[in-house]
Amino acid sequence: MDRIQIEKLLSEVRDKQTSVNEALDRLRDLPFEDLGFAKLDHHRALRTGMPEVIFAAGKTPAQVAAIFARMAEHGGNVLATRASADMFRAVRDLEPEGREPRAVYHEAARCITLTQSPALPGKGTIAVVCAGTSDLPVAEEARVTATLMGNTVELIADVGVAGIHRLLAQRTSLQSARVLIVCAGMEGALPTVVAGLVNAPVLAVPTSVGYGASFGGVAALLGMLNTCSPNVSVVNIDNGFGAACIASLINRL
Repeated sequence: MDRIQIEKLLSEVRDKQTSVNEALDRLRDLPFEDLGFAKLDHHRALRTGMPEVIFAAGKTPAQVAAIFARMAEHGGNVLATRASADMFRAVRDLEPEGREPRAVYHEAARCITLTQSPALPGKGTIAVVCAGTSDLPVAEEARVTATLMGNTVELIADVGVAGIHRLLAQRTSLQSARVLIVCAGMEGALPTVVAGLVNAPVLAVPTSVGYGASFGGVAALLGMLNTCSPNVSVVNIDNGFGAACIASLINRL
């Protein structure tokens, strides 16, 4: 439950559209709900501006579905990252019968989303840029996350430094973005180049794409940490979700 939902509920109580007891029922699980195997932080969106998100890796399909269903009942948007098709089927199986399916599976991003309430809109466009097609899963995770959080998002794919003319052809889009998320593997050079073209924050996301000496993204991570562009900040390897959260917060300022 976020600020918009609570303000709406309080307005309904004030206008006698909702009784005090009904409001208490809807608030009874704040700040968290104990499912035994998980404690759902329904208060997080109000506290931090970002709702709790389900990290599906390591959970069973049944656990993901149970958490997803309880979060959905509270009326907010729901996101599960690193989710499999089996997890999505389990989520769909728990949706109420007789309704159109509402949960959506984003295969490339490995995310499940449910959109049922407006998010605080961002002030500008977030550009999600990736060096190669192999980096698209991480870029798609960032795109899906940032979109669900109320942002206008533009995806710019396959513009790595090996063909710099492809990147320069996107200069207008890059320079019009309020925040940029740049995903790259191999040597991780793309964020530095992008940052040198724009006057906006650049969130660099190293990916685990590359041959043996890339060390599963460590080479890209170290390259990005050693960037000479002062407007670059770096998140963890393959963490498109984390970059999108930070970009969303910046885009609301």
